[in-house]
Amino acid sequence: MKKHNFSAGPSILPQEVLKQASEAVIDFNGLGLSLVEISHRSKDFIAVMDNAQALVKELLEVPEGYSVLFLQGGASTEFLMAPYNLLTEGGKAAYVDTGAWSSKAIKEAKNFGETIVVASSKDKGYSYIPKGYDIPNDVDYIHFTSNNTIFGTQLKEFPGGNALKVVDMSSDIFSRKIDVSQFDVIYAGAQKNMGPSGTTLVIVKDAIFGTSGRTIPSMLDYAVHAKAGSMFNTPPVFPVYVSMLTLEWLKEKGGIDAIEKINNEKAALLYNEIDSNPSFVGFAAKEDRSNMNVTFTLADESKKEKFDALAAEAGISGINGHRSVGGYRASIYNAMPIESIQVLVNAMQEVNK
Repeated sequence: MKKHNFSAGPSILPQEVLKQASEAVIDFNGLGLSLVEISHRSKDFIAVMDNAQALVKELLEVPEGYSVLFLQGGASTEFLMAPYNLLTEGGKAAYVDTGAWSSKAIKEAKNFGETIVVASSKDKGYSYIPKGYDIPNDVDYIHFTSNNTIFGTQLKEFPGGNALKVVDMSSDIFSRKIDVSQFDVIYAGAQKNMGPSGTTLVIVKDAIFGTSGRTIPSMLDYAVHAKAGSMFNTPPVFPVYVSMLTLEWLKEKGGIDAIEKINNEKAALLYNEIDSNPSFVGFAAKEDRSNMNVTFTLADESKKEKFDALAAEAGISGINGHRSVGGYRASIYNAMPIESIQVLVNAMQEVNK
């Protein structure tokens, strides 16, 4: 049976990428050696790293003056790298609290200095994106989480202001057009739209290097990694390679403009069913709904057994909501075909019969 993988992450990847990656594990570039056993200093892997970085710059139209890094430790390490590199001694950091991941980032920042929450949607269970708040002029930076996987909300636009801007785009990077020049640091774990878990993409403005006045451990210093071309230590070879393949796939599909159009169509198909089907209720405020993580629940819990059976029969996998929210969550990242979403819609319609 064909499986339709709606997992929030690690998430679905294009089949052609998985096939090519599996072949490289056995024999990479006709070397007679596996990708995972060649030197990361070899010309073959250096070419992979160079190509991956170049694809990021091309697809996201990264302007001059930014470094593209492939690091380790996931977004969770970036929660502390951002304040280490941007928060000055005696300075202040501002955060917008829109869910579990921003809350974790706030917790880490508090270890480095004064950290204020300028807006939060916690009062309504993180079901919306706060708006109309002021960003103080005296903060070193403001931090956003662009998409909230657990609660299914997404920032559609980012406030202006003079503060440096840091954004966690782990779950919607490469899914929509963004203006990189708006931000000073963008970071994203690979395991949603880019590759398998194990590497983290960081796009950092070179002008911020060395501005915190802190003594930063080498492994947590953006400047060190930029100078070394993401090769300060042994990089995560396989995740970087698969990320490169996924970015090549995205380029062949027409790039960000093309995938954003497809993502809008996929999200509209599923949200239209949620809104028109009396058996289901959406979780997030309509104007703040995520195009990556669609959260919903049953209007009548007595239908849960029937819907779960219909989903299993259709080969639908990974739609259980996060334990903190319950209900259902369909993650529809770039590699998710619209045909799989139609299968889910069909199962939702069958609940009423």
